[in-house]
Amino acid sequence: MIIILFFIFSWYFSLFFQTFFLHRYAAHKTFSMSRTTEKVFFILTWIGQGSSYLSPYAYGVLHRMHHAYADTEHDPHSPIYDKNLFYMMFRTKKIFTDILYSRTPVEARFTRGVPEWKKFDLFASSWPSRLMWGVIYLIIYLLFADNIWLWLLFPIQCLMAPVHGVIINWFAHKYGYRNFEVSDTSKNLLPVDFLMMGESYHNNHHSQGHKPNFGVKWWEIDPTFIIIKMLDRLKIIKLRKSAI
Repeated sequence: MIIILFFIFSWYFSLFFQTFFLHRYAAHKTFSMSRTTEKVFFILTWIGQGSSYLSPYAYGVLHRMHHAYADTEHDPHSPIYDKNLFYMMFRTKKIFTDILYSRTPVEARFTRGVPEWKKFDLFASSWPSRLMWGVIYLIIYLLFADNIWLWLLFPIQCLMAPVHGVIINWFAHKYGYRNFEVSDTSKNLLPVDFLMMGESYHNNHHSQGHKPNFGVKWWEIDPTFIIIKMLDRLKIIKLRKSAI
């Protein structure tokens, strides 16, 4: 039971920073925050994602490219051009890493305003950092995994951020329903997003990428947007009023 609770907590804790900080802030700037607060969220994202930490800078750039080239040959991740989800994720990883380590030129429109803390990103993305988190997870599983079947969760635990990515970038382009006719294959994977904290309203997001609330219909509750509104009222962040 402890391992299951730990896994569920890790799932949503990691996912929150991916959708809140990497996606809605770094990529889309649907709200603003101070430089100090931004660095706090860099660190919290590292803690939340652990061994699968994703650079907010590289994520923001890559995601902007996804919107610009959705379901074309230039899309960093597309089920249309990638023969299976593993091929898609390996190709995405290469593009992501090339952006992180400045191995490829990137158009200014994709980098403008994306938060960057290069020294921290290089540390948090390093193998010593990833191995440290992997060892922490291993110790927790050794202490509390009282059933061999619980170890099936361990690989997902270590690769949680990419798993979150593949759920949306593969399955939400193949399955679900559409509220909007857009030029790509994006769909809303779940009518009530209990699993991905609003991320599964992918068709809504592709139609209205500037909005921090990914839900459109009354039943499409976006848990992350509820938290965003709370943080705005606490003046930790500032919502762009034009984006609501």
